[in-house]
Amino acid sequence: MPELPEVESLRRSLKPYIIGKSIQSVIVHKPKLVSSSGTVRQPLIEKKEEFEKELKGRTITGITRIAKNLLIHLDSGQVLLVHLKMTGQLVYQEKGENKALGGHPIELSETKLPNQHSHIIFELNKGTLFYNDIRMFGYILLYPNEQSLHKSGYFDAIGIDPLDDTFTFEYLYKQINTRKSKLKSILLSQSIVTGLGNIYADEVCFRAGILPNRLASSLTKKEIRKLYNAIQDVIPIAISMGGSSVANYIMADGSRGTYAREHKVYGKAGKPCQLCGHILQKTIVNTRTTVFCQFCQK
Repeated sequence: MPELPEVESLRRSLKPYIIGKSIQSVIVHKPKLVSSSGTVRQPLIEKKEEFEKELKGRTITGITRIAKNLLIHLDSGQVLLVHLKMTGQLVYQEKGENKALGGHPIELSETKLPNQHSHIIFELNKGTLFYNDIRMFGYILLYPNEQSLHKSGYFDAIGIDPLDDTFTFEYLYKQINTRKSKLKSILLSQSIVTGLGNIYADEVCFRAGILPNRLASSLTKKEIRKLYNAIQDVIPIAISMGGSSVANYIMADGSRGTYAREHKVYGKAGKPCQLCGHILQKTIVNTRTTVFCQFCQK
C-alpha cells in the first residue's frame, strides 16, 4: 500500500482540485466501503444511507493527513477518513476530462468513468470525485467531527508523524532503546513512527548504517541519533520527489513519484551496493522482504 510520502504527495496534489467544492449528491455502490474499517466488513445499508444523506450540500474546506490516511474536512465540521489500502484511487473529473487522478492507477479509469471499479461517486458543484477500488480493501468513513474520530480509537495505535514537531530525537530514543523487537519490525508497526512502510524502513536503515534485523535494544544512543537523522532526511526528500512509484502509484496530476531513482537498497537485492560495491543481501523481517548491505550496515 502507499506509504507516508506517497499519501502526502497525493494530498498536496489533490488539494487545489477539491477545496471549496460543494457536494451536490453522493452515490455509494458498495456499502461495505463506508460501513467500517478492518479486513472483514459487513455492508450496512443504514450506514450507506446516512453517508449519502449527510454529505449532500456540504462544502469541502480542507484535506489533511494522519499517517497513511487522508482526512477531508467539511464546512459542517464533519470529516471523511479515506484509506486507499492496496488498490484505492481518487479521480477528480470535469466535463469528461480527468483533471486529477491519484492513488493506484486503474487503466479503465483513464478512459471510462464511472466504471465497474467506481464504488463511491461524489457529484460536486463543479466536477465529480470518484473513489475507485479494484480489490475493495480501502474505505471512506464519515465522522461527525475530528473529536469523534480521535475518540473512536482509530488512531490509538498510531505513533508520531515524522513531519510533526513532536517527533524529536529524545522521543525516538525513549521509545526504542529498551525494546527487544527487531528494528525493522518496530518501524513497520506504526506504533512509534507512522508512515514508514517497507520501502522507507529499508532506506532509512541503510542511510543510518544499521542492520534492519538488529534488536532495537542493542542500538547505542549514537546509532539511534543516526536513525533519527536518516528519517528526517529521507521522508522530506521522498515527499519533494512525489514518493516512490515502484508500486504503480500516481498523484492527482497524473505524475509519478521519482524517489525510486534514489533507492539505495529497496528492491535491489543481488545488485552491487552503491557505496561499497558488495552484493546487497535480503532476508525476511516481519514477513516482509528486507534488503541490506552487510558491509555498510552494522
